[in-house]
Formats: sequence, structure tokens, C-alpha cells
Amino acid sequence: MIADGESLGLGLGGPDPEELRRLAASVPESIHFGTSTWTYPGWSGLVYHRSYPKNAPAARMLEEYARFPLFRTVGIDSSFYRPPAPETLKAYARALPPGFRCVSKVWDQITVHTHGGPRSDGQSGERNPDFLNPELFLREMYDPYQEHFREHAGPFVFEFQAIPRYTGMKTLQFADSLDRFFAVLPREGQYAVEVRNPEFLEPPYFAVLREHGVAHVLNSWTRMPSIGEQLDITGVFTAGFAISRVLLRPGRTYEEAVDAFAPYDRIREPNQELRHDVIQLIDQARTLRIPAYILVNNRAEGSAPNTILEIVRRLSG
Repeated sequence: MIADGESLGLGLGGPDPEELRRLAASVPESIHFGTSTWTYPGWSGLVYHRSYPKNAPAARMLEEYARFPLFRTVGIDSSFYRPPAPETLKAYARALPPGFRCVSKVWDQITVHTHGGPRSDGQSGERNPDFLNPELFLREMYDPYQEHFREHAGPFVFEFQAIPRYTGMKTLQFADSLDRFFAVLPREGQYAVEVRNPEFLEPPYFAVLREHGVAHVLNSWTRMPSIGEQLDITGVFTAGFAISRVLLRPGRTYEEAVDAFAPYDRIREPNQELRHDVIQLIDQARTLRIPAYILVNNRAEGSAPNTILEIVRRLSG
């Protein structure tokens, strides 16, 4: 239910441009808000004011996305399914203004531990031989980004889907795998790990991330503790930057959120606790004097740009 005074449908007319500029100026330079991908027709009138055909090149929409005053980053989520082609990276680079850095998900061929689900191609239950393969990551993602997208390459997010218990993967074993992997990656890269196994949030995991300067992604997801609960973990900030992915209300599945919130043109379900957690994350990042990347998904409240707008309104007081 929409609370009194809540923004109902900013996509219908959009917020006042002067308010957007004022709010954007109030956000500290070290705080980078953005969304998980950007090709949503439901954002017409809010983020997008041009007309785009159904199969418009993503780079064309990205160019207008980057002009929205509250956006200082974006999540490139499509790279989770396949590494971007050099031509794609070049097109994105041409579309973005100087200094606009993107957060890219790493190809899941590198992060899937055991095959399962509809994309397994008959390999369900089999161990992935490319799990945490550093050569594959360098060849397919890191090196192309350095060659074609260096100015805009922000953190790489290694998203680990929930690893089934039957695999026998324990926290220490997972931490050791991360240790071997990050030990051979270039130190100048920015890396972050997002886990979907709450039992992994133990000292060995955080110790390995801290040793290699890798960030823990504070995520709001179906079976994870809330962002606020993760912030209460001692030593949760393990790198010279912070990163959060505001995805789903804990307890809700992705499919349920899609059914409830599409076409993502307005806030459908305000989550004041989630907004408070994001403000708390920003406060802690500022105290530590580290930049923070905050990526919001449409499935958090119904419309990622509107969620960011409401958080920034609250942040500005």
C-alpha cells in the first residue's frame, strides 16, 4: 500500500527538473547511485524523454540514462549471461560522459559452482570446471574492459548464486577458493563478491576479502539478512569502496516481484526499512571516507529511479 505523501507515479510526468538538480547537488560526491540495468520502457517520462523503438540499441538509451541528474553509475547486468563484445563496450564508452563508471556483473560461467536450472543445458548437478577460473576471467572480461572500457570500468561484481548444501561447500572452503582466485588477479582492479548463502557471512570469508581489498556486496535479497543486519557484522567493509545492490525484499522471490511491480513506472510497495538501511550504509561509508556504489533494482519497491529519488529526498533532509 502507498503511504500518505508517497510518490505515486513520477513516470507519468516526472519530478520537477529543478528539484532533481537540487537533490543531485546535495548528494556527496563519493556516493554513486544507479540502477540494475537501464532498458525499461516504464521509465518513459521520468528518465527517458526520447522515443525508442522496441529493439533500440542499449547504448542509445544509456546515453540518456547517464544524463539523469541522480545517476552516477549503472549496473551492467547483461555481462552475467555473456561477456560484452568489444563493439558493445566501445558503444557504451561513446555513450557515457567522462568519469561515469559502471558496475559490471561477471559472467556466471566463472561464478556458478554446480550447474542447475534452465540454463544448465543438460548439465544439472555437474560441477562447473570453470568455477573461479582466473584465466577465463582475465581473457573474457578484465582484458577487454581494460582495452575498450578502461575509463568507465568500475567494480566487477562476482555474484555467486546460492550454492546447494549437497555440494558440501563450507564457509572455509569457499573462502579458500576466493583466496586462490583473487591472489592472481591484477591488484589495480576493483572487485566485489555477492553471496546468496547467508552461512558464508563468517570471519574467514571477510578476512579473505580484506586481505585482497575485495568488497563484500551488501545485498537485499530473498534469503539473505537485510542490509541493516549485514551492516551490523563486524568488519563488513573490506575494501577501499563500498557497494550495495538493493534487489528484493527479503522473503520475496524475483518472479513474485516481477508479477507485482511491472512495468516499473511507479513505486508499488514503499519499504521504509530498506531506505533507512541505505541511508545507514551511506553514513558509514562517509565516516570511513570511502566511495559507495548503490545499485537499486526495480523489484525492490516497483521503480528503481523512484526509489533512488525517495532515498535522496530523505538523505537531503
